[in-house]
Amino acid sequence: MVKFSVVVITLNEEKNLARCLESVADIADDIVIADSYSTDKTEEIAKLFGARFIQRKFDGYVKQKNFADAQAKFDHILSLDADEAVSDKLKKSILGVKNNFIADGYKMNRLTNYAGKWVHHCGWYPDRKMRLFDRRKGKWEGLIIHEEFKLAEGGRLKHLNGDLFHYSFNSVDDHKRQSGKFTTLGAEADFQKGKKAPLYKIWLGPVFKFFQSYFIQLGFLDGKTGFTICRLSAYATYSKYNKLSQLYKSKHEAG
Repeated sequence: MVKFSVVVITLNEEKNLARCLESVADIADDIVIADSYSTDKTEEIAKLFGARFIQRKFDGYVKQKNFADAQAKFDHILSLDADEAVSDKLKKSILGVKNNFIADGYKMNRLTNYAGKWVHHCGWYPDRKMRLFDRRKGKWEGLIIHEEFKLAEGGRLKHLNGDLFHYSFNSVDDHKRQSGKFTTLGAEADFQKGKKAPLYKIWLGPVFKFFQSYFIQLGFLDGKTGFTICRLSAYATYSKYNKLSQLYKSKHEAG
């Protein structure tokens, strides 16, 4: 049987962390919390669960997660966000893997809770994530946001049954605030990669995004919640491309 380290990065997660750590109590042989200097009760909650609490200045999701994984006692890691929790069915699958860890990485479906409603469409489910892996077989990669653990060439990947619950937003206002933050980061990432923001993307991109998520990805089946998500996703598309356009405008004016 292999031993697992559960690794979580945090910043002011007192509302979420206990739920996350309770869900892995039967899985974890080691818990590492890599914290970005929280000012709430995050540290107190982490230590109630016997976690090793390590603080480090945040300098990007990729660097923070690679640092956090390096602090784990064991090579086999279950990497979670503080607003996630392992479902009973997924827990059973993970415990089975402890007795027979035959792949280098394992993906799982992530099911999102939006202001109390589970979202099964809108392009949000199944949101497959590789969160269980042998850290010797890969590393976190990405630019600014949208980080993911990438296996080295030839790495073996399998899928686990059961959902990883994601408690994303407590309200529509929460969604709007995070969307503002992530569209800024997304625009900066695209700018670094040299992507452009022509007018047709700024104006037609949001239209296509809404049509795709609401009709093609069946967002309408999630009712009022689905409409809200698709509408805000469309606006986020507009906002990201508009911010990207402004970055190029600022560069042109500075140059």
